[in-house]
Amino acid sequence: MKAPPFQYHRPQTREELSALLSSLENAKILAGGQSLMPMMNLRVLAPEHLIDINRISDLAGIRETADGIEIGAMTRQADVLSSDIVKARIPLLIRALEHVGHIQTRARGTIGGSCCHLDPSAEQPAMCAALDAELIVTGPEGRRIVPISEWFEGLLQSALGEQEFLEAIRIKPWAKGHGYGFAEYARRHGDFAVAGGAAMIKAGNDGRITRAALLSFGVEASPRRLSDAEVALIGQPIDKLDIEPVVTEARALDAMEDVHVTAGYRRHLAGVLIRRALHEACTTLERQP
Repeated sequence: MKAPPFQYHRPQTREELSALLSSLENAKILAGGQSLMPMMNLRVLAPEHLIDINRISDLAGIRETADGIEIGAMTRQADVLSSDIVKARIPLLIRALEHVGHIQTRARGTIGGSCCHLDPSAEQPAMCAALDAELIVTGPEGRRIVPISEWFEGLLQSALGEQEFLEAIRIKPWAKGHGYGFAEYARRHGDFAVAGGAAMIKAGNDGRITRAALLSFGVEASPRRLSDAEVALIGQPIDKLDIEPVVTEARALDAMEDVHVTAGYRRHLAGVLIRRALHEACTTLERQP
């Protein structure tokens, strides 16, 4: 199928982009196009205006700041995956990106596009949730910072206003030596995940956990932090973790059901995958002397 008719716009600057968003109705931003174009071809979406932001070069790039690591919204997934900064400071994101699509799609897909589209099975917004990211948004009222906890507003719905655009994602890295783990189940490598899980832990000199982040995605309409399980892990010795409360919380999620799997199967997967992710986090944790 072909996309419905639309007018094409190609701004060169952020100012031009803001002007277009303020003046046009029923407009969509084109970043990597890996989700938008198929949806238009299938007539799921029919925007009257398509705003291509690929010429706005300063929306891409990875930089370290005093507030954390900022990843421009237009940064290609392949560039995030090959970044030395991300590899050294945010290894969980690297683990997740290895499961995103294929070489060809990662060369075009952007981290910002995925964080705005918000497919429930998307790895990138899920890892942003695990990492307590902040999203830098620009609109008619200027710039605002949106905590990731306020970003998800439902299935395929973000907190981004119609006249706003995502500028960058800011992540404050965990301390060096933290443990991280990632697991997902997909029918084929590169397919959308049926379910997934991520875990990060930090331990003190006595070998007891001092910080934890646990997350399930692809199960509910949005990624879900397992906050009760995170609290339960604090203070536990890394060699004698009680993982069952983690698995229990994951299996209690309000799972989606579709033509591929039942809600019960998704809940089962949630427990299996968070267990695997937490086990990997324990193996990657660097013990302090």
